[in-house]
Amino acid sequence: MEAKFCMTCGAAMETRDVDGTVRRACTVCSFVHWGNYSIGVGALVTKDEKILLVRRAQEPGKGRWTNPGGYIEQHELIQETIVREVMEECGVKAEVTRLVAVRDLPRSIHNVYIAFELDYICGEPTPDGVEVDAAGFFSLQEMETMPVADFTRWLIDVALHSTQAGLVEDEDPIIQMDGYGLYRVPKVSAQ
Repeated sequence: MEAKFCMTCGAAMETRDVDGTVRRACTVCSFVHWGNYSIGVGALVTKDEKILLVRRAQEPGKGRWTNPGGYIEQHELIQETIVREVMEECGVKAEVTRLVAVRDLPRSIHNVYIAFELDYICGEPTPDGVEVDAAGFFSLQEMETMPVADFTRWLIDVALHSTQAGLVEDEDPIIQMDGYGLYRVPKVSAQ
């Protein structure tokens, strides 16, 4: 969908070259529509060597088993989003431990998907009945006969077979920046 009116002042938009790329720009103010983007997050929650999966009740992927996840809200840190999404979709409380993967999918709406590993805290998987119609913890052996989405299979492999620590939240950055969600390679401890 092409932006027709400015989101800042409401004036008409036009197509023009902005820094070497054709973009929609306001005819009155300095607003530029940089593109259409979405950011999704996914959870890899493990309990007793089993992975939490949900069965999609809606398209895309209706009937397929995936890891819980969703889209970030405008004023929500991504680590808060994934904890919320796991609770909303299947009633499981979990805590982020590390960032394990990023998927970049450029298309009409450019999607970036950030996958986290989470520690299970409590709760029995119970589907929300809207986005998902089934939920549970499953072993790799059980998943072999289930219609698990290809991307979810890839994420599970990444989480279970990573040899590095992944990115972890920087809870004590050298410079405090309120409102930022900062992730880094773990600090090397002094020997």
